Amino acid sequence: MTSENPTHSKRDRKSGGAKSEEPTSDATADAESAVGLRGTDLVVGYPGMETPVIDGESIAVPPDGVTALIGPNGSGKSTLLKGLANKLDPSDGTVVLDGDAIDTMGTKALARKLGLLSQEHATPEGISVADLVERGRYPHCGFFESLTDEDRRAVDRAIQMAGIDHLRERDVGSLSGGQKQLVWIAMALAQETDVLLLDEPTTFLDPHHQLEVMQVVETLRDESDTTVVLVLHDIGQAARYADHVVALKDGSVYARGAPESTITTQLLADVFDIEAAVLDTDHGLQVVPVDPLHDDDRSA
Repeated sequence: MTSENPTHSKRDRKSGGAKSEEPTSDATADAESAVGLRGTDLVVGYPGMETPVIDGESIAVPPDGVTALIGPNGSGKSTLLKGLANKLDPSDGTVVLDGDAIDTMGTKALARKLGLLSQEHATPEGISVADLVERGRYPHCGFFESLTDEDRRAVDRAIQMAGIDHLRERDVGSLSGGQKQLVWIAMALAQETDVLLLDEPTTFLDPHHQLEVMQVVETLRDESDTTVVLVLHDIGQAARYADHVVALKDGSVYARGAPESTITTQLLADVFDIEAAVLDTDHGLQVVPVDPLHDDDRSA
């Protein structure tokens, strides 16, 4: 019915294969915590909630690649991402970036190394695309300082990478939803961080703009040393574009590793409650949902 054979795709550009993270040994954990982003024994929730969303989970993000957090609604993907970004304070556990606990880093120091594009954007009224992208340089120069030549080059690079040079002088408020998302991504790119976190960057976009967003992610992976962590609802996008996948269910990490070994028919049944085909194609791993699963399907 399905094929779960490994597939070779554009993610094989540097090391000859996909990065993976099986449950880590102590030696592996020590090596990964020295460089990059790691959360250990994290307990993360929201004010007023008696039970945390994430309760004692750990995650080591492989550097210089793309890690996709997948799982059904309410599984804790966005909560985990916010905990890693210091937007939600863990009630227990630690988040370390390049050997430093992020809660000990100043706001601007952290913003020079780690960027977060959340789901909620408040676009200032009457601002042009170029002016909004320039705001990504705040960690480097501040709101009231003039942009340097290097700042302007960073803005130009971000606009070019996001493919929005033709929109540079447009009012952001006049753009479509997909165009606005690319502008916000350009602003995050202009920040030029080592780690970029994206919370559901393709949700509510049409297929054309979804592909444009994921191509930006692919370019970051292939042409820079940026580590990308993104929350995705589309399992097929995770299968195609990610080097590493972390699947969450009910606030816990169910599985992690390379897409080829992690995204299986069994995982899709257990985590997403769906019957699906996992196919090895010329365009990479493809996921085809077939039917929803119910309790009586499992007992049959």
